[in-house]
Amino acid sequence: MVILVFMVVSIPISFVNPISGEFRDPPFIGLFYLAVAGIAIIVLYSSYKERKERQKANARRRSRK
Repeated sequence: MVILVFMVVSIPISFVNPISGEFRDPPFIGLFYLAVAGIAIIVLYSSYKERKERQKANARRRSRK
């Protein structure tokens, strides 16, 4: 979760200089796309992991009957 917060915070940093508060010219587009890709990877992995746990729980529940 902490990594996800850092990824979200890095998106505006790619466009705004945190020291002066001015817009960057040119912005760090690479940082922006890496942050978006990182967020997507974290969300996809967590949903995959949750789905696998749910499948195991359902299999255990079925085997008890």
